[in-house]
Amino acid sequence: MATEDHPDTPLTDYPRPSVAVDVAVLTVRDNTLCVVVVPSPRGRALPGTFLHPGERLADAAERALRIKASISGLSFHQIGMFDEPNRDDRGWVLSMAHGAAVAYEKLGTAVDLVEIHNGSPTSELAFDHNAMAALSVVDLRERYGSKVDPAHLLGSTFTLLELRRLYEVIYDKEIPKDTFRRHVAGALIGTGDSSIAGAGRPAELYRRNPDARLSESAAALFKS
Repeated sequence: MATEDHPDTPLTDYPRPSVAVDVAVLTVRDNTLCVVVVPSPRGRALPGTFLHPGERLADAAERALRIKASISGLSFHQIGMFDEPNRDDRGWVLSMAHGAAVAYEKLGTAVDLVEIHNGSPTSELAFDHNAMAALSVVDLRERYGSKVDPAHLLGSTFTLLELRRLYEVIYDKEIPKDTFRRHVAGALIGTGDSSIAGAGRPAELYRRNPDARLSESAAALFKS
């Protein structure tokens, strides 16, 4: 076994960990932020799998979502490598965590969800998946601080009230109505239509301006 790096040392002489991927899929159900979980021999866990020979991490993540959670066509991205040597009691396993967010209506009805409160799952997940889910929440908040609903958790059109309530769920805090309007108005396009009247007055419908970014002051407001 190699004890130090040398250009002529075969790679097979070095100890190598197994490589896995895990995907934290966030959604909003009943005005509550949740994460998708699946059964595992060690309890509920994020959808995940081991990397196959010649496979890319993104392909493995897509496979884990499809096979473990019956989710396909989902956009996701890497959020961090989890490399604690004893994170898996089966051996030395590195896992590349991926984050994603999707509207609840696009998930299958049989999907299992764990609620997120104070930025973390309310139930204990297997391995270090609680930390992965928490990191995915941080990543989601970063993205929502720069663009209006980039994961399209709302539909193509929405009212300001619906948008503000979504942001309150994601950031787990109340946001003043007038302050919220002032910070997001420049990133919205009015449709000229109104919501259907229910118990209250009809409200104007908006859509996202795909080219607009929120100001740094908006991000600071949401995080404070």
